[in-house]
Amino acid sequence: MPEMTFRVRWPDGKESDCYSPSLVIQDHFTPGQDYPVPVFLEKADTALTQASERVRARYGFACSRALGQLQAIQQVCAPFLTQSDAQVRVLSFKS
Repeated sequence: MPEMTFRVRWPDGKESDCYSPSLVIQDHFTPGQDYPVPVFLEKADTALTQASERVRARYGFACSRALGQLQAIQQVCAPFLTQSDAQVRVLSFKS
């Protein structure tokens, strides 16, 4: 199963790499696109849950790394949920 890293810029300007065990992330995000924090969280939840379920379908167990990545994203985004103009930019994909 092809893995993918997607680089994001958080509303505070910090950047980080996020992990997905599947290329499904490309179905939900576009490099260079800004997403309001709640929209980014919803898309990340959908994409990483789908990616984890693809692992389950193939290997018989969920991908704990994808679910851990989702938790990390939720933690980083939490302080920005009250800022209506806060955006997350998806910078790039790397497989």
